[in-house]
Amino acid sequence: MKKEYLECGKIINTHGIAGAVKLDPWCDSPEVLANLKRVFIKKGETYECVKVIRASVFKRFVIATLEGVNCIDEAQMLRDTVLYAARDDIKLGEGDFFISDLIGLDVKDAESGRVYGKLIGVMNNGASDIYEIETSSGVKMMPAVPEFVKSVDPDSEILVSPIEGMFD
Repeated sequence: MKKEYLECGKIINTHGIAGAVKLDPWCDSPEVLANLKRVFIKKGETYECVKVIRASVFKRFVIATLEGVNCIDEAQMLRDTVLYAARDDIKLGEGDFFISDLIGLDVKDAESGRVYGKLIGVMNNGASDIYEIETSSGVKMMPAVPEFVKSVDPDSEILVSPIEGMFD
C-alpha cells in the first residue's frame, strides 16, 4: 500500500534568531523540498500540517521559515524532527517513482522470472542509486543502472539482468 505521506527531510538545526530552521533534504534535490508549500510533522498516528512561509536552498540544505515557529527557542524544540510531504504535493516525471513505493518489491530475473529477493533499501553515494536486496544468502548490492535494471513497476516488481555471480 502506498503511503499518503513521505519522508522528505529532517530539521537539523536552527538558522538565525527569528525561528528559521535548517533542513537536510531527503529528496532528489534540495529544490524539491524548498518548493513545498506545506510539510507535515507526525504526531503519534496523525500528521500535522505546517505551512512553509519561506524556503530557499543554501548549499545542499534548505533554510525554511515555518508557520508558528517565531523564535530560536521554538525552532530549537523542532531539532531532529522528520518532515513529511503529502504524496500529491510532489509531481513526478514520466517514468519516475518514489523510493518508498519500491521497498518490499520482489527483485526478479528479467528472463527466467527467478525471484532473487526483496528490495529493502536504496542508497545513493553519487553516480547512481544502489539497490539493497535481501536474498536467502544475505543482503546483496546492485547498481540501479540500465545494464542491470531492466524495468521497474512500483505496483509489482523489479526486473533485473545481473552479471554471473551477483546473487550467488
